[in-house]
Amino acid sequence: MQWETVIGLEVHLQLATRSKIFSGSATDFGAEPNTQASAVDLAMPGMLPVLNEQAVRYAVMFGLGIDAHIGMRSVFDRKNYFYPDLPKGYQISQFSDPIVGAGQFEIQLEDGSSKQIGITRAHLEEDAGKSLHEDFHGMSGIDLNRAGTPLLEIVSEPDIRSAAEAVAYLKTLHSLVTYLGISDGNMAEGSMRCDINISLRPMGSEKLGTRAEIKNVNSFRFVERAIRHEFERQADILESGGRIVQETRLYDADRDETRPMRSKEVANDYRYFPEPDLLPVVIDEQYVAEIRKSLPELPADKRQRFIEQHQLSAYDAGVLVDSPALADYYEQVVAACGDAKIAANWVQVELRGQLNKNELAIEASPVSANSLGQLITRILDNSISGKIAKQVFEAMWQGEDSADEIIEARGLKQVSDSGALEAMVDQVIADNAAQVTQFLEADDGKRKKLVGFFVGQVMKVSKGQANPQMVNKLLAEKLK
Repeated sequence: MQWETVIGLEVHLQLATRSKIFSGSATDFGAEPNTQASAVDLAMPGMLPVLNEQAVRYAVMFGLGIDAHIGMRSVFDRKNYFYPDLPKGYQISQFSDPIVGAGQFEIQLEDGSSKQIGITRAHLEEDAGKSLHEDFHGMSGIDLNRAGTPLLEIVSEPDIRSAAEAVAYLKTLHSLVTYLGISDGNMAEGSMRCDINISLRPMGSEKLGTRAEIKNVNSFRFVERAIRHEFERQADILESGGRIVQETRLYDADRDETRPMRSKEVANDYRYFPEPDLLPVVIDEQYVAEIRKSLPELPADKRQRFIEQHQLSAYDAGVLVDSPALADYYEQVVAACGDAKIAANWVQVELRGQLNKNELAIEASPVSANSLGQLITRILDNSISGKIAKQVFEAMWQGEDSADEIIEARGLKQVSDSGALEAMVDQVIADNAAQVTQFLEADDGKRKKLVGFFVGQVMKVSKGQANPQMVNKLLAEKLK
């Protein structure tokens, strides 16, 4: 039987506030365990929460970014459950009245198509602490630095139908929140974690199957692998006549498998009730309008502008607006060289290739945008060929001087002197009489290949420095 995958994602996004959602403790990543946990975070008797207004502002920014309904009155609730790293024995969250209601945004798929994914809600809550198992013998340590860090939990509609769509959704979401500046989205550090709700149903059926939830997946690659494994697991059970149990599972990346964690709770299990120590959050249209005015250019708008202003394809524009830093870098390169399309090629291929190879963020690139723009300018003014430019870029990446200094010091300037090039072409023709005869007797298709041969020989004679356009022109005249 053919099965359709039905997926909904719950993304827990750590907001980039300087302090926690209900206390003044710092939220810096990587501090020594339990050095950023106040009496409020530790749930000491008599301690009362005080709401961080910046967390509310960030939540509203996200809601506006997905054109969602903004809750003018939102309420915090107590969500009761026990974990060793949850000091209060409950989590302050939002349930019936969230800060952000229904919205949607568009994802771009690898085949060039797009799809709308619905957002059910996005609500504010506090993070739990972290259990540490590695350095303790038969025991676990508890680090409460993370306890109370503000989270925005973003819940999608079950509109996702494949692992590829899930990854595209997460990448689009990551791009949006980094543009908004409300989170760094660093999945490796836990700033963005994903719970995957997945079920199967017969292809063409409208009835939803029993879902399993895969908790706390923290990379795009692991999300894709977890979904593929869970699809196979559920399909095997259903095709053998079994039934899916509603449960929470963990993804083991080392074994590439999911395994049971606990039976899946439903809302009643958490015994939600309004948080008695916090008043409802009431905002007005003026507050929302002020935030709307402060929003930066968002990825979808920037992508469309790149298509129209820089004459880029939808794919190229999508790649270049992946992060605000990459988009800014690209536009600086364009400003420096004046050619948007060549700049797009160099940023996407050469620059990103080196960044990926060296596992560097764009901010850590040893080649500045102005330097890359200068290098492209030397291609445009025929000082060097594209092939030589790659050598210069490699030298720049290794920390050598500017493009102009490298070209001058190594004698790489392109040969565009017609007399010198004509002498090289004459030499190549004289040294390859057999190929000249073949050219004269060949049809157009064969001639095209032979011209490529002659160009290659001239480039060899010139050590790659001959102007290829002039070489092609001279060869056409000589061989005619």
